[in-house]
Amino acid sequence: MIQNKEPKTLNMKIKVIYSLLCFLLIGNIMAQQTPAAKQTQDYTIEGATAHLGNGEVIENSLIMFSNGKISFVGSAMMRIARIGKIIDAKGKHVYPGFIAANTSLGLAEIDAVRATVDADEVGAMLPHIRSIIAYNTESKVVESMRPNGVLMGQITPRGGVISGTSSVVQFDAWNWEDAALKTDDGIHMNWPSDFSRGRWWLGEDPGLKPNKNYAKNINQITDYINNAKTYLVGDKTAKILPYEALQGVLNGSQKMFVHVNGQKAITDVIKTLKKVGIKNIVIVQGNEAEKVADLLKENNIPVIVLRSHRLPGAEDEDYDLSYRTAKVLVDAGITVGLGMEGEMERMSTRNLPFYAGTYAAYGLGKEKALQLITQNNAKILGIDDKVGTLEVGKDATLFISEGDALDMRTNILTEAFIQGRKISLETHQTKLWKRYSNKYKNQ
Repeated sequence: MIQNKEPKTLNMKIKVIYSLLCFLLIGNIMAQQTPAAKQTQDYTIEGATAHLGNGEVIENSLIMFSNGKISFVGSAMMRIARIGKIIDAKGKHVYPGFIAANTSLGLAEIDAVRATVDADEVGAMLPHIRSIIAYNTESKVVESMRPNGVLMGQITPRGGVISGTSSVVQFDAWNWEDAALKTDDGIHMNWPSDFSRGRWWLGEDPGLKPNKNYAKNINQITDYINNAKTYLVGDKTAKILPYEALQGVLNGSQKMFVHVNGQKAITDVIKTLKKVGIKNIVIVQGNEAEKVADLLKENNIPVIVLRSHRLPGAEDEDYDLSYRTAKVLVDAGITVGLGMEGEMERMSTRNLPFYAGTYAAYGLGKEKALQLITQNNAKILGIDDKVGTLEVGKDATLFISEGDALDMRTNILTEAFIQGRKISLETHQTKLWKRYSNKYKNQ
């Protein structure tokens, strides 16, 4: 009896495994995104309120594009021949595609499944690690950005002291080569904190206190960069890839994105990196950046601020400072973009326009808040020659919304285009919404 059962059990196991594999395979095939084909049909969008992304608004606008590029932006009252398919957008709004800076989209799918997480490489000094190589164009999380108008992003590695190199992509592509708008736009560094907390699990005082290793940590960074400079002017007999990767930030062709918080730390970043020859600096996160606004402006350093929905960073900080940070910095003459780093950052990136909307509500105003995620982010990331504003000659990466795109109640997209290609706004989430809304409608 035992001998007869074992083959049957084995066969059943094989059948179950085979069934599961088939299920997973079919599921993946059905779920795989199909990017839109290259634009072959011209489009004219007529009658919408056009928010150009540079602070200007055109009521009753006329926008035309062909071969992936915008060919006309102006008033619908102008006597000019319309081209291609005409979209009647009266009562609606047109925006340039939103750009998410400093996000790890496409580098992780399910946080609890380690095999799907590729945002953080092992090691401390990793300037040669390229996030673009690991970017997953078939991510369901990336797919869910598009219905809110988030059509592009800076894919940023995490971890270490020097995390690696980011790239900017558009969110409708077969592979990372197709997705890339700008490869290797900059290197990301996590600046040491000048304050630290004790490790309570080791019995240390968990209170905030000055970091006794702060100066040592900075010296390690400067020594590393100086070693790279020495290597780059040498014969390079033995290739050292991390040092090779720093060449761009040292010659100014790449930006150094420094993730840093605190008045003193931001000041130290500027002084230290300028001293070692890195001048093209971007401050990321930048808590207390408003306290050194003059220094930032003097050195023409932009800031990618954190999303607005945050608790105060200190006991004596205004409860609403996180909502007003963008306005304070913009009023000081600093170029400000909006990034997405933080808890549940990949999922939350779809809320990018609504974080900008909060900044708008706290004094910045709608059009300036819009610039945070369009023109300003494009400038900071070095892609403003292609996207960020609705201008003739730029990529036709834009969308039509039934209402205000910075308000979650009215941002309902009807059409979206990336490089002139009409993209699908269907996602796993919209399918579930339709499924269950129909269920309850029919009960």
